[in-house]
Amino acid sequence: MTRQARRRAGAVAATGALMGANARFWPLVLPDVRRELRGWERRARAIPAGALRAQALAKLRGERFNAEVAATLATLAAPSRRHATVEAIVALEVMYDYLDGLGEQPVPDPLANGRELYAAFADAFAPAGPPRDHCRHQPRRDDGGYLAALALACRHGLWALPAAPAVAPVAAAVAARCGEAQTRTHATRRLGPGQLRRWAQAQPETTAGSLGWPEVAAGAAASVLAVHALIAAAADPSTTAADARRIAAAYLPTSALTTLLDSFVDADADRASGSHAFLAYYGSDAEVAERLGALARLAVAGARELPHAPHHLTTVAGAVAFYLSDPALDSARGRRLTAEMAGELRPLLTPTLAIFRAWRRAKRFPRAGAGVPAAPAEATARRAAAPALA
Repeated sequence: MTRQARRRAGAVAATGALMGANARFWPLVLPDVRRELRGWERRARAIPAGALRAQALAKLRGERFNAEVAATLATLAAPSRRHATVEAIVALEVMYDYLDGLGEQPVPDPLANGRELYAAFADAFAPAGPPRDHCRHQPRRDDGGYLAALALACRHGLWALPAAPAVAPVAAAVAARCGEAQTRTHATRRLGPGQLRRWAQAQPETTAGSLGWPEVAAGAAASVLAVHALIAAAADPSTTAADARRIAAAYLPTSALTTLLDSFVDADADRASGSHAFLAYYGSDAEVAERLGALARLAVAGARELPHAPHHLTTVAGAVAFYLSDPALDSARGRRLTAEMAGELRPLLTPTLAIFRAWRRAKRFPRAGAGVPAAPAEATARRAAAPALA
């Protein structure tokens, strides 16, 4: 089969997967997600420390869609395992967003603070044992057990799934590296980018030469997306440890794409605020364009080799389409930078990009968009976009 024929076949299969995900997501998954979120909001309102309470509630109210989006992967789970999948995914996403906010707070030792915070991931994937207090470096540390409860809920959902023993060690390793990348990215403001570069240069994907160090750092920081995919895979009793490792590897390029594209969209705001920007590590627009194309090829190739490949291909296309529909990329420079990447993802990219352009128009004109439901492709893309730190 030629490459063009493979692309067409993949697009047809992925479109079918998208339609099936829609049929399950709206009536079966989303109501469960929203029940979980309401429970976490009640728990957050009881946090004793005012600063931590405000942080938790702001994340839940301002970024609740992240958890809804993450749970699109639960449409892969059998009905009897769907609630446990949703429970674990929602708790992990709420925890990730909460930790992201806490990690941005100024503290004397940002590396020690971040490492302690993200050590909560280890509690979430351990089969047993009491969680620790991970807020000890925070100026106001009494969260009333909120972070511990999130970790325990993720654990409870994950270990109720049949393939948890095969998946949990891989998920824990991916989450730990995600936490380290997040920690070091947040620390660039105080400690500079050198510590981030040295860490990323030591990662196996960099030393093997398949990815540049900025791409490894960008992908690792956003790889909570891979952990959600791993939780969904744990719902399938046929999932092996080798499958879990393939999922983790396949999602790294997609996670890197989301971070780099987000860096372009936020370039003006990052310059104004002096924030860290991953695109600053590239020497020219030509280099950026080439690397985006290479990441897209790797992302598609990896997704095609996974169980439930059509569903994972919609994740790749949705992640990219979310950004390509942003007005910041609809410019001469933006189109030039993303042309090769977009070419790698067609024809699947075409319908998902149309979905996102319609969605953005509906956001600008709410009445015109009233009653038009967003597709899980939109949700998948928003999930991929949320962890981007640039």
